[in-house]
Amino acid sequence: MMPNKNLPQFTALPLLALFVIGMAAIQFSTADMPDNDGFYHIKLAQVMRTDGLKPDFVWLPLSILNADEFYDHHFLFHVALMPFTFGDLRIGAKWAAVIFSSLAFLAIWFLFQRQKIPYAWLWALGLLGISDAFLYRMSVTRAQSLSLAALALACLWLIEGKHKHLAILSFVYVWLYDAFPLIVALGGLHFLAVALIERRFDFRPLLYISAGVFLGLIINPYFPQNLIFSYHHMLPKLTNATSVQVGNEWFPYDTKQILTNSFPSLIAFVSGILALGLSDKKMDTRTAFSLFAALLFGLMFLQARRFVEYFPPFALIFAAFACAPLLAPKADSVSANASPRRLLVPGLLGLLIVVSISRTLPRTQEMIGNSKSYDLYQNASAWLEANSAAGERVFQSDWDDFPRLFFYNSHNTYLIGLDPTYMQLYDPQMYALWVEITDGNVKDPSSLIADMFGARYVLSDLNHGDFLRSARTDAGLLEVYHDDQAVIFEVLAQP
Repeated sequence: MMPNKNLPQFTALPLLALFVIGMAAIQFSTADMPDNDGFYHIKLAQVMRTDGLKPDFVWLPLSILNADEFYDHHFLFHVALMPFTFGDLRIGAKWAAVIFSSLAFLAIWFLFQRQKIPYAWLWALGLLGISDAFLYRMSVTRAQSLSLAALALACLWLIEGKHKHLAILSFVYVWLYDAFPLIVALGGLHFLAVALIERRFDFRPLLYISAGVFLGLIINPYFPQNLIFSYHHMLPKLTNATSVQVGNEWFPYDTKQILTNSFPSLIAFVSGILALGLSDKKMDTRTAFSLFAALLFGLMFLQARRFVEYFPPFALIFAAFACAPLLAPKADSVSANASPRRLLVPGLLGLLIVVSISRTLPRTQEMIGNSKSYDLYQNASAWLEANSAAGERVFQSDWDDFPRLFFYNSHNTYLIGLDPTYMQLYDPQMYALWVEITDGNVKDPSSLIADMFGARYVLSDLNHGDFLRSARTDAGLLEVYHDDQAVIFEVLAQP
C-alpha cells in the first residue's frame, strides 16, 4: 500500500488544535495577562492599525525611543498582532499568545515530521510538558513564540540545505525581532556540525543567512535608526547588564528554581546524551547540530532566565534526534516481535509525556494566576486622560509601569519605559537623577521634576514609601488622586 501523501497535513490540524487547547487552558485560567510588555505590544499594534505602520512614537521622548530615533524592533510581530486588535485588546492579546505559541509548537512538529522522526507528533506534544517556565514565557504576548517558530524552520532548512529559504527567513526574522544574531549562531553551529561529522566545510548556509540578515538590516523601514538602536540595546546586555536595574528576565535562575520549573527539559537533554551512547550508529550531522544548539541555549539559559524560551524546546529537539535510531523499527525485525515493540515504545513515550503535561500545565496556570491584576492603573490612567492636556508628560516612579499606562492612556507621554537603559543611554545624568528622586533621596523634588523632566503630573504605586514621604512633604506637589493602586500628584507652578 502506498503511503498517504496527505497524512502530514491531516495530522497538523488536530495537533494544532491540541496545542491551542493546552495553551488556552493556561492563558484563560485567569483574566490577567502575564508580564507587562504584552500591554505595550497589543496597544502599539492597535495604533499601527489605526494610524499607519510607522506611527509617530511620541510616548517616550526622554529615551532612545524618542520620536526622532524610534525603531520598532518588533515590527513584523506588531503587524501580526494587528488582527487581534479588534474588540477587547486584553482578550485579543491573550488569544494572540495562544495562537503564536501553538504555531511555534507546530513548526517544531514540522521539523520532526520532515526529518522522519519516529512518533513525531508525540515528541511535539512533549512541548506542553517540557517546562512550566517555558510555557509561561510562551503565554506572554511577546515576539519570542514567533521567534521560536522561525528558529525551528531555520534548523529544518539548514539540515535540508534549502539556502534560498534560509536567506528569505533571515530577512524576515530581522524585521520580526531584534534577536537576529540567533539565526546567525545557528548557521555557525550547523557549519561546525558538518565540519566535524562530514569532514567538509560548507559555507553556503551561513553565507545565505548572513546575506538575508544584512539585507534585512539595510532594506528596513527604520534604517539607519535600526542599526544604532540594535547597537545600544544589545551592548549593555552583553557587557554590564547589572549596572542598570533591568528586568528580572536578564538575571539567572538559581539551581533549585531550574530543577523546579524546567526539570523535564533537563531529563530530555540527559536522555539524548544517553541515547547517543546506546545507539550502535555513528552520530549524524543533524544530531550533532541539535546538540550544539541545545548547549548554546543551555549556556544562555544559565546566564539569563529569559532564554528559558529556547533551551527546553531545543533540548527536546536534541532528544528526538538522538533517540530516533533507537526508536526506528529494525529492518530485519520479525513481524510478530516488531508489533509489540511498535505499541510499547510510543506507549512509554506517551506515558512520560502525559505525566509531564499533567504536572506542568497546572504549575503554569498557578504561575499565571499570580500575575498582577489586568486593571492595574486603569482608573489612575482614566483620571490623567480626563484632567490633563494631550501630550502632557507623566513622571513615573517605576520604569516598568509604562506598558500598562500606555495601554490605558496614550493621551499622555511618559518619562521612562520598556527598558531603563533606553533613558540611561539617552541621558545618563537625567537617569541618575530619576533614580535618586524615586528612591526618596531628593528633598522637595517638584522643581526638578518640572524643570529637568518637563512633567506636570507624577504617578507612583504605593510601594515607593520613601518617595511618597518625600513627595507629600513637598509644597510644590499636590496630591490629586489616590486609590488602592496608585497616587497622582500635580506639580504646582513654581514661584
